[in-house]
Amino acid sequence: MFYWDPTYILVLIGMLICLGASAMVNSAMARYSRVRNSGGITGEEAARRILNNEGLYNVQIECLKSGGGDHYDPRTNTVRLGYENFSQPSVTAVGVAAHECGHAIQHAKGYAPLNFRSALVPVANIGSRLGLPIIILGVILSWNRILIEIGIWAFALAVLFQLVTLPVEFNASARAVAKIGQYGLLTEEETKGCKKVLTAAAMTYVAAAASAILQLLRLVILFGGNRRRDD
Repeated sequence: MFYWDPTYILVLIGMLICLGASAMVNSAMARYSRVRNSGGITGEEAARRILNNEGLYNVQIECLKSGGGDHYDPRTNTVRLGYENFSQPSVTAVGVAAHECGHAIQHAKGYAPLNFRSALVPVANIGSRLGLPIIILGVILSWNRILIEIGIWAFALAVLFQLVTLPVEFNASARAVAKIGQYGLLTEEETKGCKKVLTAAAMTYVAAAASAILQLLRLVILFGGNRRRDD
């Protein structure tokens, strides 16, 4: 039998926030991926120009087989761009490439929040994967408070990772816009479109953080009390 828990409303709110942010970024990226920049600069060319001008000749640029998954890998000093952003001379391509170069610049300059986020990756992965199972195990074992609290704190580490991600992403976008202007990659009008793309992308991280906080709140409400549930 289906049981309605009032805390499900927190899950629904998180889902709606994430869906809204996803729709926003998909719309912005799709719109400006159809706008060819006046310089005919592809994402690969924009990235190489920024990296070379910043003296980051050791950072490689790779093309992914699929259209998504753009990221900077600090382990291998590699900017990876989806096929369309790598090869197309669109406003979106330049913006996304510049954003990932922003992460490369953060890495080169020892940007503290990026270093902190990288250090959190292992524990955040453990927290996101094992937090809820540990809580459930604690409930099964006659509401074992130690296991339940370990599970909640483990999930909290995953939430912390989401929060630390915010300044990292916003800073990378700010660096991207600055370098686009500094190296004349886009016109003033094109840069306005680029900012819309980057702002929409940043909202997905805000949404993810908000959703994670709501999930943590739900876990605390359901399992954080001192009482034992017998129902």
